[in-house]
Amino acid sequence: MNIVLCGMMGCGKSTVAVELNLITGMPVTDTDAEIVSRYGRIADIFANYGEGRFREIETAVTAELSMRDGCIIATGGGLVLREENVSYLKKNGKIVFLRTQADTLIKRVQGDTERPLLQGGAEKRIRELLPVRTPKYFKAADLVIDTDKLSAKEVAQKICDFYSLSDK
Repeated sequence: MNIVLCGMMGCGKSTVAVELNLITGMPVTDTDAEIVSRYGRIADIFANYGEGRFREIETAVTAELSMRDGCIIATGGGLVLREENVSYLKKNGKIVFLRTQADTLIKRVQGDTERPLLQGGAEKRIRELLPVRTPKYFKAADLVIDTDKLSAKEVAQKICDFYSLSDK
């Protein structure tokens, strides 16, 4: 079984994945990092080929990563927007939605120039994307954790406790 982390950009997926690894010893993979290693910067993919092409690449990578077992998979913020991706991930994984309030997300991503979807201002884009994406995160999720008042280590421990993941 894989543990799949989903949620908005800035919710802590990558950081929680590292903490889960420290607790469980499960290997970590990050869909965005995998895309960057194969295709280059995400911002460049968006600029040169558009979001549609990026989402096609993301789905291909997701299909491949979902075949692994016993991994922690940190997903890109928009990955669960495609039902196909959710289907791939649920075949061999449990999806955890790291729910985070808009103000917290804005503080975390303010000034980030690597996220193409933040062009036009982090606060404006987060407030636009959050109400569209949140229902999709809920629909995909097997577990929802509110992260605002928790450290990444506390979030990881909640996931371990819920799924009875043993220590290394």
